[in-house]
Amino acid sequence: MSHAIPEKPALEGLETVWGSRWEQQGTYRFDRDAALAAGSDCVYAIDTPPPTASGSLHIGHVFSYTHMDLAARFQRMRGQHIFYPMGWDDNGLPTERRVQNYYGVRCDPSLPYDPDFTPPFEGGDNRSGKAADQIPVSRRTFIELCEKLTVEDEKQFEDLWRTLGLSVDWTQTYRTIGDDAQRAAQRAFLRNLGRGEAYRADAPTLWDVTFRTAVAQAELEDKEMPGAYHRVSFHRPEGGTIEIETTRPELLAACVALVAHPDDERYQPFFGTTVRTPLFGVEVPVVAHHLAQKDKGSGIAMVCTFGDVTDVVWWRELDLPTRPILGKDGRILPEAPEGIEGEALAVYAELAGKTVFSAKARTVELLRESGDLIGEPRAISHPVKFFEKGDKPLEIVTTRQWYIANGARDEGLRERLLERGREVAFHPDFMRVRYENWVGGLSGDWLISRQRFFGVPIPVWYRLDENGEQTGSPIVPDESMLPVDPASMAAPGFDEAQRGQPGGFVGEVDIMDTWATSSLTPQIAGKWEDDPELFGLVFPYSLRSQGQDIIRTWLFSTVLRAELEHGTVPWTNAGVSGFIVDPDRKKMSKSKGNVVTPAAMLETHGSDAVRYWAASSRLGTDAAFDPQNPKQMKIGRRLAIKVLNAAKFVYSFPEAAEGAVVTDPLDRDMLATLADVVRQATRAYEEYDHARALEVTEQFFWTFCDDYLELVKERAYGSTEGDERDAAAGQASAVIALRRAVDVMLRLLAPVIPFATEEVWSWTHTGSVHTAAWPTVDELGSESPTGLLPLVSQALIGIRRAKTDAKASQKTPVARAVVAGPMLLAEAASDLKAVGRIHVLDVVEAEGVSVLEIELAEQPEG
Repeated sequence: MSHAIPEKPALEGLETVWGSRWEQQGTYRFDRDAALAAGSDCVYAIDTPPPTASGSLHIGHVFSYTHMDLAARFQRMRGQHIFYPMGWDDNGLPTERRVQNYYGVRCDPSLPYDPDFTPPFEGGDNRSGKAADQIPVSRRTFIELCEKLTVEDEKQFEDLWRTLGLSVDWTQTYRTIGDDAQRAAQRAFLRNLGRGEAYRADAPTLWDVTFRTAVAQAELEDKEMPGAYHRVSFHRPEGGTIEIETTRPELLAACVALVAHPDDERYQPFFGTTVRTPLFGVEVPVVAHHLAQKDKGSGIAMVCTFGDVTDVVWWRELDLPTRPILGKDGRILPEAPEGIEGEALAVYAELAGKTVFSAKARTVELLRESGDLIGEPRAISHPVKFFEKGDKPLEIVTTRQWYIANGARDEGLRERLLERGREVAFHPDFMRVRYENWVGGLSGDWLISRQRFFGVPIPVWYRLDENGEQTGSPIVPDESMLPVDPASMAAPGFDEAQRGQPGGFVGEVDIMDTWATSSLTPQIAGKWEDDPELFGLVFPYSLRSQGQDIIRTWLFSTVLRAELEHGTVPWTNAGVSGFIVDPDRKKMSKSKGNVVTPAAMLETHGSDAVRYWAASSRLGTDAAFDPQNPKQMKIGRRLAIKVLNAAKFVYSFPEAAEGAVVTDPLDRDMLATLADVVRQATRAYEEYDHARALEVTEQFFWTFCDDYLELVKERAYGSTEGDERDAAAGQASAVIALRRAVDVMLRLLAPVIPFATEEVWSWTHTGSVHTAAWPTVDELGSESPTGLLPLVSQALIGIRRAKTDAKASQKTPVARAVVAGPMLLAEAASDLKAVGRIHVLDVVEAEGVSVLEIELAEQPEG
């Protein structure tokens, strides 16, 4: 049933009222039976970004998730069956860090489980940001605390999404740490392994010394850091020196070669010869490689294992030896590498155990004492690689890790991934080049193993030989056993007593990188293999909606997994939102401290206003946001309030008699103009240009309210002069046109301001506006706009201005007015006379519209 029109319509409280009704009535639930009957072509499935459940959402989340919801609401009203799940990305380093700080604990896998453990405190104020302040707990206890906190965070996130009005089907939710997600991630990994796409290898690995874990290429971030060039002498056997410049003198003990560009005439005579390292006297070759930069430093560089990613390239391509000196804790290893002998061992011993920073300081002192430091260090600023969530520069250590092929070393796979990118419609299209540049610039396969605790376990075990050494191929579970945790479950064919014993087994303790799970969100949400019927309906999905900053991670990795497992794209459209920037045009991020939490914005301005702000920006375009002066939100709130009040005013006119039709030229032109708005807005939504759809709709809405409604209200009241029969027809025409226009505009605005439009819709309709049919041109008639409405609007503006110039009230009667303009104006003369209170109105033909004369009526005295 429809609801009574309130005496004073208001936005306050609509989120609570309609949010609970939508949930009770299942307004946004995916109707599986209806979708099956209609077929997969009638299903619009959305691969929803699972937000990281490790803190609070920020205004950028509201921005991009609203964009996704606009597409969902439009397609639902177009008659599509919407599969719109919500996931939570709750495993990985961000969650672990939050748990450490929130509870004041850190994980120590060597400790036994204590079922009665109570955290020292609960609170996210970073009181325990340092490891020394955190109480060590067992792996199981730590994971339990991660589980507890993520569930609490996810509930808060869900409440905020509901307040924002996301039309999500809340019966279709998943967690990336949940059993379904773990089963999908482990199944995909086992199939990658079976096809040879997943492999384990010893390799130089980007390593975060704080988190003690490997980091993938996609998770790198360059930060500008202060440094210094040190000019150092290497000694030639026959006498003389070669001088190099380095920012990392502490790695001299790890030096394996000097390298210069093959075309550099200064060093061509030395290629094929050797030099000895300062302090340590190790003989290393002088070699040529095209990556050496002639104009950088002295033009010749030392290759260390490993100082940066270029060292790794030189080491691999020049087949150089390995002399590692850095441990996983970021300190110099206690044992000197091969080649350091005699007195040099004592020099190395001075560095052993030191941090990189301390080792650098001592090395510079030693070089100065030996005379091998030329001049003083030269201060510079240079980019240094960090883990995007880390606080210290990354190091490169050799570790044994798991990888998945991503096209970096397979030209055929790389080309297939580029082709898949071309099959996806990017919105906006220029975002495609970011995907292509990433694929083209891959330098190594995808490192997916992490030396952490809260994540999806890598599902393999390893046999031990009679000496307790790992041997043979990994032991893998049958897919029916998934999910498994090799750290706590015995390998198939073994029992727990054989763990760690000669002839027994050990379980893999590493977990998968969180992206290795999130890359499978279409499979997880669609219940791949667990529910083939559902998966067949929704996959490939219709839309992936996301931010531009995770094209290289989430978007690329999802395309990769779909190609490896299914040989297809995971979705047909990718909608990529821009960034939210502060008033200084800087990207909002937690690390910069300029993030605005959305809860206060929603409470202050209302959800419809916040959604309007988001909808006003096109995909791929950055939007500035100033919390001190949120202009767009204020405009959006004004629009939502006007929708309530204008609709109430329209519905105050008595309904037209049955069988009455729209006859008045002005009414017909208004509806024809609105039909053109419907045409433009529909095309814009089809092209994922929600901002354009809102722009044309809003522009018409204000013309409707400010001009048309004013022009016809007297006729709608039945107050115009003339023949009684003509007046009745004119009144019916106005009322029908007014109601029809409101009905259409509510549906046009419904994706953007769902609460205000649902409230108004309920006054005269049963059912929800959000499941009503999207408006069509046909329901507004087949006429083309004549241009009458804008002409009369200009004339009305001119009359109002003339009264204002005469310092008269707009209610002042006009004895006579002369308006110049196209003679089409005469067709709306009666409405113009009524609204302007004009006794005699003459229209003279002219190209432009102007008020030539206006004679105010004499006001009675007293």
